[in-house]
Amino acid sequence: MVKLLIGEKGSGKTKKLLERVSEALANSKGNVVCVEKDDLLRYQVSYRVRLIAAANWGISGYDAFYGFLAGLCAGDHDITDLLVDATLKIGGRDYNEFAAFIGKIARLSELTGIVFTFTVSTAKENLPESVFNDCIIEN
Repeated sequence: MVKLLIGEKGSGKTKKLLERVSEALANSKGNVVCVEKDDLLRYQVSYRVRLIAAANWGISGYDAFYGFLAGLCAGDHDITDLLVDATLKIGGRDYNEFAAFIGKIARLSELTGIVFTFTVSTAKENLPESVFNDCIIEN
């Protein structure tokens, strides 16, 4: 399952994501992973959550981003939830590439059973319709 938290900058997406991280940690019988652009959430996320700063690994663009997330899934079969903040800052603002990325993530989720949650800083109207075929929009 792929979930999106969509809204303009300053609309509270990161706060909602942190709530989802806490919920996932409370309900998970495995590992919870949180990926962010930089190392900003360090003091807001429980030490039991694997927190990864994408910038520390040189991730840029959706192909590299997908490869990184797929590698995490391949390397840890106990991941139940993978949550990502600042998705467009990591992958880029090309919405068609983002749509293709979400399609690949949806297939990865089906294969692994991992629930993926992404924050997306834009208006819902800016995204291609194909994005909404592969995910759930959360508020």
